[in-house]
Amino acid sequence: MTLERIIDEQARRWHKTTDKRGKKQEPPGPVITISRQPGCEGHVLAKRIAEELKVDLFDREIIQSVAQSASMSEKVVSSLDEKERSVLNNWIQFLKTSRWFSSDEYVYHLTSVVGTIGKHGGAVILGRGANMVLPPEETLRVRFVAPMAVRVQNLAKELNISTEKAKQQIIKDESDRKTFIKKYFGADIDDSVNYDLVINTSYLEVDKIINLVKSSLKLRKLPSRRGTDAK
Repeated sequence: MTLERIIDEQARRWHKTTDKRGKKQEPPGPVITISRQPGCEGHVLAKRIAEELKVDLFDREIIQSVAQSASMSEKVVSSLDEKERSVLNNWIQFLKTSRWFSSDEYVYHLTSVVGTIGKHGGAVILGRGANMVLPPEETLRVRFVAPMAVRVQNLAKELNISTEKAKQQIIKDESDRKTFIKKYFGADIDDSVNYDLVINTSYLEVDKIINLVKSSLKLRKLPSRRGTDAK
């Protein structure tokens, strides 16, 4: 299935959850952003979390591609009603004036797309600095980490490559992600203050990690609806 087809179907799903008055028929599910060090098996964990919570998964490839396409970005944002779209625009302006924030057109589309997903709720968003975009009080921000040796072994096994090549790949990916967050958000991807939960995946089984994330959702008491104006 092509990316455009995926976006079309997602937009239709969002429209189906909204009645003629533009109100949600039921409260949206939680929104979780996931950042991870290369080799932490973050994509696998993100998929499991989305499945457990029965919410949509938006990986970095989808977010990246849509943010780079003005037409697809608009298609995503148009799934919001007029009021929600106004709230999203206010939040984007708030981000621009309240913190270091790139004025690059790509960042505008990225923020709009991630913000729209956040407004609809019921999503796990992997990568692309989503934790820097969405309101922290309405989002559970998770980061997965692990020792380099563990990550090298994980990636070597996943890609069936030597540990030396795996290490080189991790170093490159890690550098790219650090540069991305620094360039567009002026932040350090490793700064724990930007996350609610930092988990070392090398010391916990997958099921326990899932349970920890689910328990954190309850402890955080995230709002069931996302209609609050930016202040």
